[in-house]
Amino acid sequence: MNDYREAPAGRKPLKRAYVAVMLWFVGRALQAAARADAEVGREFEALPEGFTFAMGVLPAGPWMIVGKRAGRIRYLGWRPEGIALDLTLKIKHLEAAILMFTFRESTAVATARNRMIVDGEVPPACAIVRILDIVEVYLLPKFIARLAVKRYPRWTWTRKLAGRTRIYLGAVLGR
Repeated sequence: MNDYREAPAGRKPLKRAYVAVMLWFVGRALQAAARADAEVGREFEALPEGFTFAMGVLPAGPWMIVGKRAGRIRYLGWRPEGIALDLTLKIKHLEAAILMFTFRESTAVATARNRMIVDGEVPPACAIVRILDIVEVYLLPKFIARLAVKRYPRWTWTRKLAGRTRIYLGAVLGR
C-alpha cells in the first residue's frame, strides 16, 4: 500500500509573481483613488479610523495590506505579520487568484463560487468590494472592466479620463 511516491504540488513562480505585482499595483491604486475619486473617498470615510484590511492568496501569499491612518488611506505593504487586521479577504488558492486578476471572473462571482473567504464584518467587506470595483473600472479598459465588475457604471468621459490619469500617476509615484 505504501509503494507509491507522493508528488508535491508545483510552485508556479510566474503566476505567483503576476498576482504579487497585481496586488501591489491595486494596493497603491486604492491609495491614489481615495484622493482622486469622491465616491471612493466617501466609502473610505465611512470606515473607522485605524481600519486595516488585507487581501491575499492562501496558503502563503502574496498579500496586499491597506489601512486608514490619520484620515488618509495608505498602502501598508505585503506582509500581514504583526499588523492588526479588521478585515481579511482570502483567496483560497493561486488558480482562483489568477481567474480574478486576469479578469475572467469578478469578485462577486468568485465569492459566489466559494473561491474567497471573508474574515471580518460584512458591511466593511461590502464597502471594500465596492471600492475594488470602482478602482477596476478606472484601471481597466471598458471591454475588460465589464468582465471584472458586476455592473459597469455610466460615467462621463471626462470623469474616467481625469480619474484614470490621477490614479495611474498616484499608483506609480506612490501618492
